[in-house]
Amino acid sequence: MAGKATISSSNSAIIAMIADEDTVTGFLLAGVGNVDLRRKTNYLIVDSKTTVKAIEDAFKEFTTKDDVAIVLISQYVANMIRFLVDSYNKPVPAILEIPSKDHPYDPAHDSILSRVKYLFSSDSSESARR
Repeated sequence: MAGKATISSSNSAIIAMIADEDTVTGFLLAGVGNVDLRRKTNYLIVDSKTTVKAIEDAFKEFTTKDDVAIVLISQYVANMIRFLVDSYNKPVPAILEIPSKDHPYDPAHDSILSRVKYLFSSDSSESARR
């Protein structure tokens, strides 16, 4: 199929994370953590000292790596770089916005959910016209 996104099958795909310390720690305890040969991790812990530039750089790095299948990002962090998250349009790696302990999930700010709603609303309006 032309244009189909693929993940290299020689190695297993990993999940990358950009979130607060508690969220990242929980996922690391679940086995999501990875350190490559260059001692680069698959996560960024965001706290009050983390700059928006550092978050942008991590997002760009994770979304361009061949071995990353999913990027989990806390929604409040995604709001800091909303222009990057909204402009990202590749199917792999998938970007999933998740809640954190201190910041509840707000579906109104989720760009992926809004895209899905748009697709389904256009499908239902086309079928209604038939």
